[in-house]
Amino acid sequence: MSLGLRAGEWVVVRSKEEILATLDANGRLDNLPFQPEMFAFCGKRLRVYKAAHKTCDSSPNRSGGRRIHDTVHLEQARCDGNGHDGCQADCVFYWKEAWLKRADSPNAPALVRTGANCTEQRVIEAAKLADDPADPTWVCQTTVIYDASELLPWWDARQYVKDVTSGNHSAWHMTKLLLRAGFQKIVGLGVGYRALVRLYNAFQKLRGGEPFPEIRGEIPKGQPTPTGRLDLKPGEWVEVKLPAEIAKTITPDGINRGMRYDEEMLKYSGKRYRVQMRVDRLINEKNGKMVTMKSPCIQLENVFCRAELTGRRLGCPRASNTYWREIWLKRVDAPASGSDASRSTRERATQ
Repeated sequence: MSLGLRAGEWVVVRSKEEILATLDANGRLDNLPFQPEMFAFCGKRLRVYKAAHKTCDSSPNRSGGRRIHDTVHLEQARCDGNGHDGCQADCVFYWKEAWLKRADSPNAPALVRTGANCTEQRVIEAAKLADDPADPTWVCQTTVIYDASELLPWWDARQYVKDVTSGNHSAWHMTKLLLRAGFQKIVGLGVGYRALVRLYNAFQKLRGGEPFPEIRGEIPKGQPTPTGRLDLKPGEWVEVKLPAEIAKTITPDGINRGMRYDEEMLKYSGKRYRVQMRVDRLINEKNGKMVTMKSPCIQLENVFCRAELTGRRLGCPRASNTYWREIWLKRVDAPASGSDASRSTRERATQ
């Protein structure tokens, strides 16, 4: 079922019975699982955050961009991990349009079961494999996204047209992303690198834009990386350190104690955010195993991957959370009420 939903439209999540009618014996539709945590949203009226016509591949295949059909992300609909042993990844859900109906069409035809006799209990059971009772393999939308999608090469221009026509991005914003990506490729050739970067930064300074996104870790590979502990609590305010400071804590490939500092995180440097939570346990997207953090990391409010700098996933609407080592942050006082920082932290787009 295709509704052709666009960002900003309002929908109602169908009833549990209707959704179960769309699922196969493994609790999936088009290989995409309906997660136990999603039942809590049945009957709720929500707004489309982005059309999920594409996503990125976090599986061991690392195939880059992936195409998905008839799927959206909804606002105020992230996974709380209740059906996956308390995973704290706080992932955005993928919603097949068959599980939704337009809010302005309350009398949309009900779905009638035509396939497997899937039940709520089966959906719950399908959330993990019974391979090892002590350390089961967890199954969620994130761990199987490769199977629920198809290859989308970065050079397929149709995806960028869809980014605009779906309402995910304005035409001007998408144009800027593509122009910057093209410039990054030119810079990446290495000819006149420093001159090109200086020119870019001078232009950005004139227009009040962000500098060229670059950071190179200073810790040699194989050497231990430093740690820092602030014992941050949810609700506290922090400022993200500048790239020059963070570079002193990571290896050339961006690693600090097993965690990667991604270039998509550069845009948050020097800005202030509120702590959303301390993350102690996550499902490894590559193998489905629960991982307990040796060094807890931090999630910040309204801070997630915006897919603006990585060419192979440019414009991806997935809004994956970013994870921060405390050594990359510094504690600051709460901003005055009504300030830019205070307002921005309340604008959690897909919380």
